Amino acid sequence: MSNDYKASKEAFVTGMTGSTIGHVNLVSLASLLSIALHSAVRTRLPPTRRLQFTSEACLLIIPLLLSITIFATSPILLCMFIAVPTLVLLMLPKRESGTYLPSSLTHSRQSSRTPNASRDPSPSRAVGTIPPLPALTTYRAHMLLLTFLCILAVDFPVFPRILAKCETFGVSMMDIGVGSFVFSQGIVSAIPLVKNPAHLTASLLPKVSMVLRKCSPVLVLGLLRTVSVKGTEYPEHVTEYGVHWNFFITLALIPILQVLLHPVMVHVPISLLGVVVAISHELALSTGGLAQFIMHAPRTGLFSANKEGIISLTGYLAIHLLGLSTGTLVLAPSPSYFRRRQQQLSDSSHGSTRQRPSTSDSDFDNSDAAPPSSPTAATAPPPPRPALRRENDKTATELCSYAVLWWVFLGALTLFSGSGVSRRMANLQYVVWIAAYNSTFLLGYLVLDLAFFPSPLSTSVYSPTSKLKVHPDPDLLKDARHLAGPAAAVGRERGGANPGVDFGSSAPPLLDAINKNGLVLFLLANVATGLINLSMQTMYMSDWAAMLVLVVYSFGVSAVAWACRHRKIWTF
Repeated sequence: MSNDYKASKEAFVTGMTGSTIGHVNLVSLASLLSIALHSAVRTRLPPTRRLQFTSEACLLIIPLLLSITIFATSPILLCMFIAVPTLVLLMLPKRESGTYLPSSLTHSRQSSRTPNASRDPSPSRAVGTIPPLPALTTYRAHMLLLTFLCILAVDFPVFPRILAKCETFGVSMMDIGVGSFVFSQGIVSAIPLVKNPAHLTASLLPKVSMVLRKCSPVLVLGLLRTVSVKGTEYPEHVTEYGVHWNFFITLALIPILQVLLHPVMVHVPISLLGVVVAISHELALSTGGLAQFIMHAPRTGLFSANKEGIISLTGYLAIHLLGLSTGTLVLAPSPSYFRRRQQQLSDSSHGSTRQRPSTSDSDFDNSDAAPPSSPTAATAPPPPRPALRRENDKTATELCSYAVLWWVFLGALTLFSGSGVSRRMANLQYVVWIAAYNSTFLLGYLVLDLAFFPSPLSTSVYSPTSKLKVHPDPDLLKDARHLAGPAAAVGRERGGANPGVDFGSSAPPLLDAINKNGLVLFLLANVATGLINLSMQTMYMSDWAAMLVLVVYSFGVSAVAWACRHRKIWTF
């Protein structure tokens, strides 16, 4: 690569000022509408097994690609093009999916008489395996897809400069990508806490050791990327993270910092802790002089050479914590489940022995458990671990309240703060924007899932006569667990167990495949982007030639995900 072209390429992605938050939301709306279209096709038209990958790619990838290229400056027009066929399909009758019989639902009167000890288990009791949440799978896969597309598309003129990363202040589509990646990482990091909230009180040293083992490959990848970029003289934007730092290093260090905060999380709500970290980081930037240091300090030493990556780490930690808090909300059986267990842990650590009143969790009601005073209670084996079931309607309501709160907070900061959103510094406005954006779109996917695939297995159902909560029969729940997953719909279409019952949705198969091996595909996309940039002068290509390259690239990465959809290549 010639020095002149390298300089031109660096100038091509330098000095960007971005777009507006409203424009970014409209561009992103195409992802939600593509899921609505896919769900309408899935529930109204017969399946096409022979062309499944092609149809999935056309419905799920092409709209995203068009939204950041040809239709980036007119997102409303693209949204209309997607919405019209969706509305037409909704006029067709829904494919037969069967209904639940009254015998499959049982009143909770008996469980409401269960003693508190059995209804409100100790925080050390594990939930067991957490089933996939289709809305979360769709959200994470779409985030990954947009990242794959943007990291290559930004090198072509067909990708508008208003969507490229801003130099210091501003908002853009690519600015939302890195923050969303960290927020998503925080959501899935909640899995061990939801499984067993007492994980917060476990010894720090083994937890840190385990996280170091898991994150060390990512850290090594970050170091290898630094060496390869310097060795090939690949064009780089130094003001993103610094001379040697990169996003892989940030991604590897954040989980370690999160584990070190576990003793604090026992006593402080995780969302509040995230806000405190973000505000502390903002104070360090504004009153501590770190903002001026980032913008004006010369790169004379190792610290100053990587000042953006090192200083922004605290802001990204705040984003991770807010994602972790969201994970304890959406992955748990009910929105209040983790908060109650966290409060029990806090009371236990203070030596409190009083009995806390509890509201029954449907997922932990156990009417067959022996009362504590029973003579057989000490010798009877522990009851079987109940099947996990989520109340997604309640989760959507609480997630909506959080999304509104974050948007109001962002509006107040915009009105009364002198500085704007800065991904480079990961300041308070950026942290709140990331939380608001991701909470809103995760809510959107959850609402679509509830609208297209309603099921008493994922909502709160109440008897019209007794007004008591109605719970699915345990055997029905067990059958649903066996049918859950990407192949659930296929199994029902082939006449598997209980073929007349639709046990709820699963994520689109292609998105499930992308989510399953997300980190490996992210590495593949980065390598493919580098090879494409080294083999052609992307910034001088016409729009149609660029679109051809982007379509082949996106379908190629997706084809790899599809080929590996039945196995996880690398666990992270």
